[in-house]
Amino acid sequence: MIGLTYVENGQDDRHEQKHGAVEDVSDEGVAIRLSDGDIYWLPPDLRPWQPAHPGEYRLRSTGEVVVDPDFIANWKVTPGSD
Repeated sequence: MIGLTYVENGQDDRHEQKHGAVEDVSDEGVAIRLSDGDIYWLPPDLRPWQPAHPGEYRLRSTGEVVVDPDFIANWKVTPGSD
């Protein structure tokens, strides 16, 4: 599971959640195959990745439930960081 917080003008502006399977890890980044089949790239920094506690996680935006994910990563996205 991936949590994204978008920062605008120094304040948290909006939040997104995504989930999928790790497809590739390289110097280029971490490629996640999302539940809709798209690939989503994250930076090549493993520090935000933490083991997830077992259980059900409900995505706020869609109501979708993810059961027993392996990892959770939370990111802050600031202008100019992509």
